[in-house]
Amino acid sequence: MSEKPRVLVIDRDSDPAPPARLPLDDSCEVVRARTMARALHLLRDQRFDAVFVSAAQLSSLHWAGMLIQSDEILEAIADGVAVVEPGTQRILWYNPEFRNLASIDSDPIDRPFFEVLDHPERCEPDLCAFSQAERTKHPAGCILKLGTGNFFRLNVTPILDASGGLQSLIALTRDITDEVLQEQKVRAINKAGEELADLTPEELGDLRVSERIDLLKYNIVRHMRDLLGLDFIEIRLLRPSGRLDPLLTEGMTPLAADRQLYASEADNGVTGFVAATGKGYLCSDTTRDPRYLEGAADSRSSLTVPLVRHGTVIGTLNVESPKPNAFDLRDQQYLEIYARNIASALTTLELLEAEKVSTATASVEAIARELALPLDDILGDATTALDRYAGHDEDIVNRLRHLLERAREIRGLVRRAGATVLPENSRNSRPPKRLADARVLVVDADEAIRGAAHQLLEQQGATVETARDAQEAIALARQTPYDAALLDIRLPDLDGYEAFRRILEVQPGVPVILMTGFGYDPTHSIVKARKEGLRTVLYKPFHVERLIDAVEQAIRAPAATPGPDGFPPAPPLDRPEP
Repeated sequence: MSEKPRVLVIDRDSDPAPPARLPLDDSCEVVRARTMARALHLLRDQRFDAVFVSAAQLSSLHWAGMLIQSDEILEAIADGVAVVEPGTQRILWYNPEFRNLASIDSDPIDRPFFEVLDHPERCEPDLCAFSQAERTKHPAGCILKLGTGNFFRLNVTPILDASGGLQSLIALTRDITDEVLQEQKVRAINKAGEELADLTPEELGDLRVSERIDLLKYNIVRHMRDLLGLDFIEIRLLRPSGRLDPLLTEGMTPLAADRQLYASEADNGVTGFVAATGKGYLCSDTTRDPRYLEGAADSRSSLTVPLVRHGTVIGTLNVESPKPNAFDLRDQQYLEIYARNIASALTTLELLEAEKVSTATASVEAIARELALPLDDILGDATTALDRYAGHDEDIVNRLRHLLERAREIRGLVRRAGATVLPENSRNSRPPKRLADARVLVVDADEAIRGAAHQLLEQQGATVETARDAQEAIALARQTPYDAALLDIRLPDLDGYEAFRRILEVQPGVPVILMTGFGYDPTHSIVKARKEGLRTVLYKPFHVERLIDAVEQAIRAPAATPGPDGFPPAPPLDRPEP
C-alpha cells in the first residue's frame, strides 16, 4: 500500500473564512501552517507533494516560491539575510549566515527579529530601520552593536505587491566591526592629537617652553601606548642644516639615541630617507632591510613617517617592534594621522616660544630706550663735574666716580635682566651681533639722533653713551676709553673740526666719524679733518646699514700711525652718500 501524498495547507489567521475541514484530509497526509513563516520553514526542510492555499494568499505564495528558488544564492552570500513580517517584525525566513548571528539556540522562525539578536544596541541613527521602512516604503538602515561587541549594519528593504501594499521586509545584516573600530581609533587618535598642545592661558603662563615640551613628550608616549600599543618611539626634528636632532627617544638604545643623522636618502638609515623624501617607510624585517639602522634592542620591524606641516617636512616619527611584520598599511595610516598632530603641536610651541622671545625682547628694548638718555645725562653731568673737581676735593671725586659706575651698572642690569626672561634655547641660537662688546660715543645736540643711536647700535651689541656738546664729550673721553666716536659737525660749543682735534688729543687713536646733515659744512670741518686722518663721514639722515657698516669698519680697521703733528695721515677721499 503506497504512502499518502503529503499536502501543505497554508491556513493563515488572516484568511477571511479558513476551512474547518478539507476533503483532502481523508486521502492525504495534511500538514497545516498557520503562518507564512511556518509554511516557508516547512517547505524548506520537508518534502511535500502539493501546497493548498486560499485565493487570498496566492500573491504571498508566489513570492515565497520565488524566495525558495533563490535559496541557494541567499545561503551562499556572506551577509546575513532574513525575511521579516511587517508589523510584527517576526522572521519568516533566514539564511545560514543570519543564523550564526542569533543568540538563541532555538529556531528563529516566527520569533521577533531583535529578540533573536538579543536586543542589540542601536548606534546611529537611533531609529528603528523596520519602522522607517514600513512607514516610508523605502529602504532604511542603522548600525547595531551586538552583545558580543561586534557591529553590524542593518539595511531593511520593503517588498511591495502589485497594488503597492507592503508584503514583507528583507533585512540584510553585514559585519562592519573592523570598519567601526578603525573609525573609532582614527577619531581617538585625532582627539588625542588635538589635545597635545591644547593648553589653557593659565597653563601657558605657568609653564616654561621646556616644561611645555616635556608635557608634549609625556602625552605622546602615553598616547602611543594607550592608542597604538607602542613602546619604542623616536622623534627627531629637522634643522635648517639638515641635521635630525632627537626630541624624544623611548626604548631606544643609547647608541641609537646619540646617533647623528641627516636628511639624506643614503647612509642615514630609514629616518634620513623619510626626512629627505617625505614618504613613510614600512620595514617588515629589520634583519633584511639594508636601510635599517639599529634603534630599539632586538627590533624586528619598524615604521617611520614624516612630520609634515604645511607641506614641509619638519621631522620624523619612528616606532619599532620586537616582532617581524608587526605593522601594516593601516598602522601607517594611524601613525601619519598622529604625526600630523605632532607637527601641528610642535609648530604651536615654536610659535609660542617665538612670541615669548619677541615680547621679552620688545619689553627689554622699551625699558632700555626709556632709560638710555636719562642715564646719559647723569653720565655727562657727573663726568663734567669730575673734570672740574679733579685735584681739588678727593672725596667729591670718589663720589662722582662711584656715581658713574652705578649709572653704567644700571644699564648693564637692564640687559642682563632682559636676557634672563628669554627662553634658554633662543639665547643659544641667536646669531652673533656685529658690534658685540664695542663701546661707542655719540655726540649730537639733537636728542632724537642720540636716541636713535642707542636703538640702532645697541641692537647690534654695542654699548652706546651720548653727549650733548663737545665739552661733555671731551670729559667722557678723558675718563672712558671708546672703540669709536661719532661727532656732529654742528655742536653748540665747538665746530666739528675743533671737536675732532680735541677728542683725539684726549684719546689718541680712537676712530672718529663725523656726521653732517645733507653735506652741510659751513666751516669746512670735514675737509680740514680729512687732512688730519678723518676716514669716514656720515650724511644725515643715514641708512641703518650704512651707520652700522661705518662703525664696524672703524672698529675693525687697523689704527693709523700718527704723523709729525700727532695726527694720522689723511686717507683718500671717500664718496659722499647719495
